[in-house]
Amino acid sequence: MSGPLSSEAFPTIQSESDDVTEPPEWLPEALEGAWWLLATYPILLALTLAVGGVALGFSARAFLLFWGLKVTRRTTTDLDEKLLRIGGMVVALVLGYLGLAAAIQVLPLGERTAEIAIRVLVSFLILQLMRMGLKASHVGLGILSTVRDRFAIVEERTLPLFDLATTALIVAFAAYALLMVWSIDPTAWLASAGVVGIAVGFAARDTLANLFAGFFIIADAPYKLGDYVVLDTGDRGEITNVGIRSTRLLTRDDVEIVIPNSEMANSKIINETGGRWVKYRCRLKVGVAYGSDVDQVVSVLDEVAREHETVCRDPSPRVRMRGFGDSSLDFELLCWIDHPSERGRVTHELYMEIYRALDRAEIEIPFPQRDLWVRGGLPGSE
Repeated sequence: MSGPLSSEAFPTIQSESDDVTEPPEWLPEALEGAWWLLATYPILLALTLAVGGVALGFSARAFLLFWGLKVTRRTTTDLDEKLLRIGGMVVALVLGYLGLAAAIQVLPLGERTAEIAIRVLVSFLILQLMRMGLKASHVGLGILSTVRDRFAIVEERTLPLFDLATTALIVAFAAYALLMVWSIDPTAWLASAGVVGIAVGFAARDTLANLFAGFFIIADAPYKLGDYVVLDTGDRGEITNVGIRSTRLLTRDDVEIVIPNSEMANSKIINETGGRWVKYRCRLKVGVAYGSDVDQVVSVLDEVAREHETVCRDPSPRVRMRGFGDSSLDFELLCWIDHPSERGRVTHELYMEIYRALDRAEIEIPFPQRDLWVRGGLPGSE
């Protein structure tokens, strides 16, 4: 067997004079006697190497965690501790698999059998390292997102994008390594994958459109988690999830709406929590009868807003006269609240109090009236 999986990689060679396995070059001279004793029993020697490799791996992991945790305990986050534990597991896996590979080499197996066994063992190691790599990439991105002054591009809203990219790279490297282990030429596979990719692209163009739209939404960030938005359809609610394929909106009726990202990217969206503040401005339209004291109306509406405990003091409420209606003088009360989710309740309470205040001030709220004139009779009828 040639390449990285050849017998030269594990220098435990068979003696030409007998069937006893000679000690490897890296073995200390003090242990050569024990090696020759165990070498007469290949199964016992293989078991010793396997157990020794696993024990050495877990010992190295314990040593790394013992000293590493002393450093990570000084930090304010547990992400570095998770990364350290993943690194310790990788060390244990590599040393354990090396011990198992050495055990296979000393067993009285045929060359073809030993080669297949080593390849299977290395394949399992690659899959384990891929799993550890995926965990480490996610934790590493979390650590980078906490360092705002140096890696501002990696934050909560962009984590799914970078997580997907690193996942694709790790899986691609693992797949390439598996192909190399089994001596499979990846060129033909890549060419076939290109043809399949074109076919899949046509068949799943809607899914791909949502996928790319998700990338653009995450990068551009027109809205974020917790924002209150209004869609073209009139649906209004809180953004609860911004995924790669879709965005989820929780309405005030406690109904979750799932909108494909391609629609979100091509629609007009009103973000009520955007701008300089999270605050939201309520507009209450009020009509009073012609002949009312307009200064008194302004005073009454302003007082109602200022006495409400939820209405913000900064910016302060204001009242504006908007025009002359068919049967009323049209005013508008403008006031701010701390969050858009409070709009319905506060509007209800303000309208109730405005009605009472106008009634106390004897200011009439008009309603449309029509006069109907009936002629005495039709021509020619008697």
